[in-house]
Amino acid sequence: MRIFVTGASGWIGSATVDELLGAGHEVVGLARSDQSATAIADKGAAALRGDLDDLESLARGASQADAVIHLANKHDFGPASDHAERAAVQTIADTLAGTDKPFVVANGLSGIVEGRPATENDPDPAVGPESGRGGAENLALGYVARGVRTIIVRFAPSVHGTGDWGFVNFLVDAARKQGVSGYIGDGQAQWSAVHRTDAARLIRLGLESAPAGTRLHAVAEEAIGTKAIAEAIGQSLDIPVTSIDPDRAGEHFGFVGHFLALTMTASSTATRQLLSWTPTGPGLVQDILAGAYTGERTLQIPARGQSMRADMGARRGR
Repeated sequence: MRIFVTGASGWIGSATVDELLGAGHEVVGLARSDQSATAIADKGAAALRGDLDDLESLARGASQADAVIHLANKHDFGPASDHAERAAVQTIADTLAGTDKPFVVANGLSGIVEGRPATENDPDPAVGPESGRGGAENLALGYVARGVRTIIVRFAPSVHGTGDWGFVNFLVDAARKQGVSGYIGDGQAQWSAVHRTDAARLIRLGLESAPAGTRLHAVAEEAIGTKAIAEAIGQSLDIPVTSIDPDRAGEHFGFVGHFLALTMTASSTATRQLLSWTPTGPGLVQDILAGAYTGERTLQIPARGQSMRADMGARRGR
């Protein structure tokens, strides 16, 4: 298949391009800069210049493809990012309407449910243009009735590996700055996690065979305690580990302190059964202890990344 990928040069997107090319697919990646276009071309894919605000390029890429994978996101706080996400999804879905072509749309797991792990049967409560991410998941699923094979992939809050610039990267930076690796309170908040190569393989499997309207969970480890994450960071950096008072979380961790206090977990049982997906990459703690976050990073967070949204669990490519 000829597959159009937004966010093709990003953290998850670049791994997805490798996965697709390795499976024999042809890939066209959306590139918002010369650097991104070069990175995409170096992998053996084609680059289409444009960004999420360039709806004409999105429509052109979708119209010339057999399938679309939408991973790009601005990751900014505020309605501008939500509106851009909704407009991008609507533009691509309108282009694919009536074709029965696959349309994979990424989302995060935070905020789906509270008090228990989210399952694939749980609907996203974000509905409408003024909701989180512009209600893009529900918008995209609405196009199933209009002849689009929409597939939702929800990503764990930590999509980890060497070069990760997400939540764990910020925790490591805070630990270096403060001289201690911290967790909040008793450290019993929990996160789900997945290695990015497993996430990329799930995207490909879903694209190739998931039925229209499917929600998939890119979750390899359902629940890892934030204290265990802090202990692994402390061991990898050879610094003390300590509890941080919740009132000092922002001061100690910066913006990521808010998320460290949250339990963000989900099950992937239905996903595994449907696609025979078995994660094979290292676990998050194993990755940290192996030095994935202490060496030179291969990707840098965009400057505006300090204002990433709570749904950064999707960590979609730039």
